[in-house]
Amino acid sequence: MLRQLDDKTLVSGQIRPDDVPELRSQGVTMIVNNRPDCEDPGQPLGAEIEAAAKAAGIEYRHVPIVRGIGPADVDAVREAIRDCGEGKLLLYCRAGNRSTLAWAVARAEDGVSRDELDRIAAKVGVDLCAVAHLL
Repeated sequence: MLRQLDDKTLVSGQIRPDDVPELRSQGVTMIVNNRPDCEDPGQPLGAEIEAAAKAAGIEYRHVPIVRGIGPADVDAVREAIRDCGEGKLLLYCRAGNRSTLAWAVARAEDGVSRDELDRIAAKVGVDLCAVAHLL
């Protein structure tokens, strides 16, 4: 299920290769995968999502978040937000929580207020307490 974070950023749980054409039709021009491969049995590999994205004309980036959100993860998400241009960005992980947390820290570094980030995160069902020290 896609959830809207801001005017150009969506977040979701795990997607499958056959979901990608529909994402394109919804204006997604970049997908950022925040899951490490083989995190769960039956999870599609990043290479499978990447191949589907390329076939649909969507840029793909793999930024696996494994043990908390580090500076490199935040930088990669900030870069994706900047590079996405006029299209929409989809960040995904197992449930969308890690992706939302990484997005919130990235946006905080770009000057978005904590109150605004809390409001948006609550709207998509994510509590930012885990990254409060980074906001």
